Amino acid sequence: MARTNPHTLQMQITTMFRDGQSFFALTKVQDWLKEHNQNPLEYDVIFHQKPAPPGSKEVIAIEIELQRKDGQPVDPWLQEQANLHA
Repeated sequence: MARTNPHTLQMQITTMFRDGQSFFALTKVQDWLKEHNQNPLEYDVIFHQKPAPPGSKEVIAIEIELQRKDGQPVDPWLQEQANLHA
């Protein structure tokens, strides 16, 4: 059973980048994909630094882009969930 975390994946990844722990971000996304019944080996993960949304305590936000290695489109719901804001 997956652990519930009050912070969204996008918030966790942004915190990792802010705290100098970006090395672990890919593993975090791969674990998240497994929790969502996806094979992480089927995806390339790209991180984009963007300005944080209005009202956020952060200055930057890291957007997570998922790309399937087989060229098929990523499920829009999955992509949306990866970048949910709290």
